[in-house]
Amino acid sequence: MATQHPDNAAPPYWDSLSRPFIGAYQEMGEAVACFKDLGVSEFMWDWEGKHADAAVIDRLFSEHYEYFAKHQLGRDKFLTFRLPNIWEEKGYSLLQAMTVILTSEDFARDLKYQNRPLFEVILPMTERADQLMHMHKLFEKLAQFKSSQFTPDQAANNDYLELIPLVESVESQQAVAKLLDNYVELHKKHFGKVPGYIRPFLARSDPALVSGLLATVIANKLALSRVYEFADKSGIPVYPMSGVGSLPFRGGLTPATVDDYLREYPGMRTVSIQSSFRYDHPIDEVKRAVKRLETELPATKPIIINSSDQKRLTSIGKQSTNFYQDTLSGIAADLKPIFAAVPRRRDRRQHIGLLAYGRSMDGQDLPRAITFTAGFYSIGIPPELIGLGRSLNALEPVDLELVKRHYRNLVADTEKAGRFLNKDNLNSLAKHNDAWALIKTDIEAIEATLNLELGPRTQVEEAHKSLSSDVLLARSNPGELKDLIEEMAGLRGSLG
Repeated sequence: MATQHPDNAAPPYWDSLSRPFIGAYQEMGEAVACFKDLGVSEFMWDWEGKHADAAVIDRLFSEHYEYFAKHQLGRDKFLTFRLPNIWEEKGYSLLQAMTVILTSEDFARDLKYQNRPLFEVILPMTERADQLMHMHKLFEKLAQFKSSQFTPDQAANNDYLELIPLVESVESQQAVAKLLDNYVELHKKHFGKVPGYIRPFLARSDPALVSGLLATVIANKLALSRVYEFADKSGIPVYPMSGVGSLPFRGGLTPATVDDYLREYPGMRTVSIQSSFRYDHPIDEVKRAVKRLETELPATKPIIINSSDQKRLTSIGKQSTNFYQDTLSGIAADLKPIFAAVPRRRDRRQHIGLLAYGRSMDGQDLPRAITFTAGFYSIGIPPELIGLGRSLNALEPVDLELVKRHYRNLVADTEKAGRFLNKDNLNSLAKHNDAWALIKTDIEAIEATLNLELGPRTQVEEAHKSLSSDVLLARSNPGELKDLIEEMAGLRGSLG
């Protein structure tokens, strides 16, 4: 599933003006390019925290009629709306999104298409089953009202949506089976039947931002196991989804790491192909990688973790979260000017005023995950390393082996992130803020525990290190900072 996550360093291949920023009105053409050029099956149309083109279906059908006559939306290709979460942000665009779903069904019917083009939606930050049911009921009422009052002479609109719960926090992911159980119970009570299938969507970036790398990977693993345990118990088919970016902190999926991903997350059925995956690599490599994922993801067999290991991993994850959060709360303020200079790549609403929704920790506002990741990489201190060394060092040998067995790419991910470490910058920051010294402890523990030597190994990585030193010196110069951050993103092949 191609998404609009703005993590690309380079311009998209289809933009003749070579601009890395992608405006809202370019995204319709982007969706077509993903379908036609790259071979993706699904495109996420994002209404959460950003500006979205409500005329997307009209434009797709009108401007690309021949393509969609042969590759029908809702049958051959899929456009999936991510709705705003009205419990976290103002829901001004929710009514608009739901209305587009209904009017698009009318348009498709007039064109003699066989399927309604939009039938699934993603609810971000799902925490409770009643939130899913509230969305069901809102759409049901709107569809029935529209059919009876606005188009009574036409066939009635379908009043049911397939709901995809996007489960984001570490705690919510670990409780995903309970969420699904409650959802099925409420669904059956209201509709008189259970869902035909469920696509639980496991976030990767936001839990990493709040809880750190190790706790997030563990949560993903536990959630994936519990989703399939739920399926075995309920008899309801599940098709888990994962939202991953290119750098290890946000999932580590690139065209070059498909093998690693397939080995790490067997049982995952849909994976996000974000902007960096699509635009920061040669297009032929992207096409081959998409084809492999399309072919091989469905064949992977999930790993069910036994209850004893689940308990131990849960405890390890909690401890790791504590190490990460205790450190981050002491250093986040030092990066505010860096975060502010990270270039934008999409038309997004800002985390201010009535439209605000965001992330915070200990009263400190945090940027979105891509900006957060870009900021730390830009000072040469990859966020993957925060708290990781102390977490591993605190483990008994048997628990360290347990982590390595279930986090198969632990050493590879840490080594990749560690190539962008600037120890000189870390030493400099630690002189003025003791919290940074905790990360020095992490580095030492990682190198000893995983038998690694962290730091640049190639000329490109040495250049990245040199620029990260310049970033630290340029913190009071926003213009210079932005240019440096842009250049470093190109070197590492992803913004954040």
